Amino acid sequence: MARILITSALPYINGVKHMGNLAGSMLPADVYARAMRLLGHDVLYICATDEHGTPAELAAQEAGMEVAEYCEKMHAAQKEAGDHYKLSYDYFGRSSAASNHELTQHFAQVLEENGLLEERTSQQVYSNADGRFLPDRYVEGTCPNCEFEKARGDQCDNCGKLLDPVDLINPYSSVSGSHDVEVRETNHLYLKQSEMSDKLRAWVDASEGWPVLASSIAYKWLDEGLRDRAITRDLKWGIPVTDSDGKPRAGFENKVFYVWFDAPVEYIAATKDWAAETGGDWESWWRTDKGADDVEYVQFMGKDNVAFHTLSFPTTILGSGEPWKLVDRLKAFNWVTWYGGKFSTSQKRGVFMDQGIDIAPSDYWRWHLMTNAPESADAAFTWEEFQSGVNSDLANVLGNFVNRITSYCSKKFDGTLPAGGEPGEAEAWIVKELETRIPALVNYYETREFRKAMAETRAIWASGNEYLTQAAPWTHYKTDVDQAAIGVRTGINLVALFGIIAQPIIPDAAAKILGAINIPEENRTWNFGDVSDIAGLIDALPPGLPVAAPELLFTKIEDEDVADWGEKFGGAA
Repeated sequence: MARILITSALPYINGVKHMGNLAGSMLPADVYARAMRLLGHDVLYICATDEHGTPAELAAQEAGMEVAEYCEKMHAAQKEAGDHYKLSYDYFGRSSAASNHELTQHFAQVLEENGLLEERTSQQVYSNADGRFLPDRYVEGTCPNCEFEKARGDQCDNCGKLLDPVDLINPYSSVSGSHDVEVRETNHLYLKQSEMSDKLRAWVDASEGWPVLASSIAYKWLDEGLRDRAITRDLKWGIPVTDSDGKPRAGFENKVFYVWFDAPVEYIAATKDWAAETGGDWESWWRTDKGADDVEYVQFMGKDNVAFHTLSFPTTILGSGEPWKLVDRLKAFNWVTWYGGKFSTSQKRGVFMDQGIDIAPSDYWRWHLMTNAPESADAAFTWEEFQSGVNSDLANVLGNFVNRITSYCSKKFDGTLPAGGEPGEAEAWIVKELETRIPALVNYYETREFRKAMAETRAIWASGNEYLTQAAPWTHYKTDVDQAAIGVRTGINLVALFGIIAQPIIPDAAAKILGAINIPEENRTWNFGDVSDIAGLIDALPPGLPVAAPELLFTKIEDEDVADWGEKFGGAA
């Protein structure tokens, strides 16, 4: 049994998240956490809302609410949305929590003590129309590198180059659209990332289990040369900048820590809050001097968060000189695109989690987003593919198999698992299939290859339908009830197996399946044994076990539904 710490990138507080956010971090982290728990590992899955920064202030202003009130409301809304999609967080915290204030201020203090923080006078864009300094991402203009006309002040989405707002050509405020901006001087604390470059490169070099997407982004930033980055901002909402005595730092009374400095610290802070609620030992998950040296730490995120998790946050951790746990496995995803563009919270483009749950059950979304996980490239969402995947994979392959064999058992064998019969060629065939496919499925989950895991799952389900074609219990029933019995008994055992392997992806349907054939909770684990034990999986249930056909597992999506959704939400339906 391993100890596995899982974190997914913190969803930002400015509204319920869209399906691209769900697919790019939270959902795969949940699927992985569920699979690892089923394999018997000790899993801790931590997430939280990211609540600081200008977007929170602006969203609250638009809602006519105080920022703290708005964040509290949206944290509850995002937790509810996660519950709707069955995200199995062990703890869902808040970056505005007192624990994160304390830890963020602690890291700043030790970094300064270690010579990695420095107060500097810098130039920053000030918007006269907005009456405020503008954070990097709220300054837009033409990229000096590729001439993309809507580059953000922190990074160009077109060429990926790291930018400084003052580098932009024809800058303007994305808050008001005003070009009445000027560069003013302001004092900030800078994290000297450049001095950590060699250590960071050595750490990235030694890392294993990262997809090329993650390592290539880290190396790109390292090769371009790490810049020292300001970790404070001219804002009111955020974690106050304090001195070593915990008092407001002179000259920084109206400044707070940069959201990208404090947000990753919340992974640790949320674990601390989890421990306070549950009596757990948070240090054993995060401090290598307290037992965390045997923890495997796995992070999930979209590609736009990679640089901060591979360079900025590790600068904080390594630069502290303290025995904190660094990430071991980093799973990065590309984007789910919406009819040629990105899903966007700020532009309200795409389907959002609260809307999606009104469209279709969470299992439908979980299956579709994971079978089309944007692992090697951006993945385009279309209503037609959503319909096709649900109808073909869930309704026709899994749902049809479960319904056929459980209904037949209820009708011909009085709803009890029959005894009798001897295994034959059909049973030998399905055993051989499972001896190959079950180990492959487990390996894909362990290595976080989700599209392959979904394909393997579907192939296992499809093998059940092929088995019934070969075994044909309904044909044998007319002349040899015992021969029919072995087909039905094997089929019901496959129903149990299929429900068990479905649990990480479609937990609601899996629970219905396993409940209908009375599988005890303690027997719903992935205790598959080795290859020599696979044959036992199709004859594990005791004869006489009550069996019922579950309620309808999946309702097919009709063409009329697709047309309606396309009209309501957009897209070429």
